Amino acid sequence: MSSNPRVTVWNENRHERTNPKAKEIYPGGIHQAIARFLTKAGMEAGTATLDEPAHGLTDEKLDNTDVLIWWGHLAHDEVQDEIVSKVQQRVLDGMGLIVLHSGHYSKIFKALMGTSCSLKWREADEKERLWVVAPGHPIAEGIGDYIELPEEEMYGEHFDIPAPDELIFTSWFEGGEVFRSGCAYTRGNGKVFYFRPGHETYPTYHNPQIQRVITNAVKWAQPVKRELPVRGNVQPLEPIGAKG
Repeated sequence: MSSNPRVTVWNENRHERTNPKAKEIYPGGIHQAIARFLTKAGMEAGTATLDEPAHGLTDEKLDNTDVLIWWGHLAHDEVQDEIVSKVQQRVLDGMGLIVLHSGHYSKIFKALMGTSCSLKWREADEKERLWVVAPGHPIAEGIGDYIELPEEEMYGEHFDIPAPDELIFTSWFEGGEVFRSGCAYTRGNGKVFYFRPGHETYPTYHNPQIQRVITNAVKWAQPVKRELPVRGNVQPLEPIGAKG
């Protein structure tokens, strides 16, 4: 695996243009904030946004992306099904996918999960404590027992997703709810990680521990360099004797 994977950070970039508080916190957009800290970590980080041609996800861009990060909220339905299918196939072929916060409702995440991906939610400026429940997992490297965020949007169970292959973080909220907030999956040859924090009106992506988790997740999700398995009708490796 490469130490400097090629990352594309995809973002709707709608809140940052219409919501003054979001624009103040992320003046260049959430995508730029994430790409900036990944670049500082030595990765090749580019961006793509909803309103670009092909949503910025041209065949050339996808072919040169090892890990795709996805943030969406207001305009899930505006993402073209053709682009979703291309991204899904790239994941099945080995590209990593990291879905952030409200991206749980994105077409691509629902396609890969096969469920509604619905949940409870509330905006009340409440504290979130993300507990590390898999301390030996590479995504949790460098993180202590928990990450505490003073203000976040609440997501609560039941979260309608398949049981994660690996659960890395579980969140507790000030109002009492809990949530599976760090879920790892394998889909085909690709790895998928859902990470809950990141409401647009809170400076979550400026938090060093959140940045560490996303950086770790990119390293974990990058493709394994190997030939893809052979499938379909094949000739036998050994002679098959006549059955008598």
